[in-house]
Amino acid sequence: MSATTAVSRVESEARTGIKAVSVVSTGTVEIHPEQPYGSRKPLYWWLLTSRKWTPPLPINAYVIEHSKGLFLFDTGQDRASVTDDSYFPGGFTGFLYDRLTRFHIGEEDTLTAQLATLGYSPSDVDTAILSHLHEDHMGGLPELSDADLIVSAAEWGELWKVAPEPRGFLRKHIQIPGLKWHQITLEPTADPALTPFSEALDVMGDGSLVLLPTPGHTTGSMSLLVRRGTGSPMLLVGDLTYGADILERRQVPGVGNRRRLLKATDKVLALKKEMPDLVVLPAHDPTAARRLLES
Repeated sequence: MSATTAVSRVESEARTGIKAVSVVSTGTVEIHPEQPYGSRKPLYWWLLTSRKWTPPLPINAYVIEHSKGLFLFDTGQDRASVTDDSYFPGGFTGFLYDRLTRFHIGEEDTLTAQLATLGYSPSDVDTAILSHLHEDHMGGLPELSDADLIVSAAEWGELWKVAPEPRGFLRKHIQIPGLKWHQITLEPTADPALTPFSEALDVMGDGSLVLLPTPGHTTGSMSLLVRRGTGSPMLLVGDLTYGADILERRQVPGVGNRRRLLKATDKVLALKKEMPDLVVLPAHDPTAARRLLES
């Protein structure tokens, strides 16, 4: 099993149907510190001038074994992004992508290879939920032709606005012929356990997997609340934050709408007050695997 793979198994699935939650890493990425920690500088200023890079951060995807199927939350980065010179747009847009990230993805880091560490193949995946449609969350799509793909309608709508590629949406790698997309809209909820969230979507109808709106990084970003029969509940938050400790400080990333990011962050922090043992698991948090194992 890969050193970046961690599995948290549930002693009894009788209450929620969840058997295990795992994290796998589809490689690593270096980014400018202004991205995870925020900056007073305008985005394009620090993107074009920053000379500092973070240590390599994991590109996490989460695997949920449920009695009714195998689920993914996010799909990681495509290895083709480091082997195919035509993967990214050309010109100034391509230059911006090159300035934003440095990816390190080996043959052993593909979604297929990482699922194999858990004894699965992409054909075993029933449903993949996308927190949002940036490249390092939808990279496994070419490997998931048999799965149902869930994305928020608001996020899908970003593909049809002017200039999706400069805004972070590589449309040609998302709208792949044959994929089974389902656009969802979250619904009003009066569940007191989800306070302060007023909208949600119960994916399974049993309360085990609940989608919550956490826009800010992108317009349609979602998080997934995982409630197990035993063990702490988990909140998979995509890129709402780059570290659970960063979120605790109410510090928001430097990419996205700051006002919306703060509002979503405050809601997650309020939810954690209602659920003191809630484990927040971001997509690029290097401590996620350890904290999942401890949960």
